[in-house]
Amino acid sequence: MPKEWDINDKRFIQIGLKIAYYRKMNEMTQDQLAERIGITSKYLSQVETPSCVQPVSLKTLFAIADLFHIPPHKFLEFEKE
Repeated sequence: MPKEWDINDKRFIQIGLKIAYYRKMNEMTQDQLAERIGITSKYLSQVETPSCVQPVSLKTLFAIADLFHIPPHKFLEFEKE
């Protein structure tokens, strides 16, 4: 049976770090990205901050991927533990 995700799962942290990486590669601030995809900058900050694990919706993930012209699966490729 596959492992269930919980809020302490390190994969949430990896997703947030990847979002921050692509945002910075595209020379955008959190405010700019949040505005472009229709979320608050506070929420985006929580998603990106490793010490504040915040799940991100698929809608948000797809909006970010679309904006940066990358396949959404890039955010879901995890390093093995």
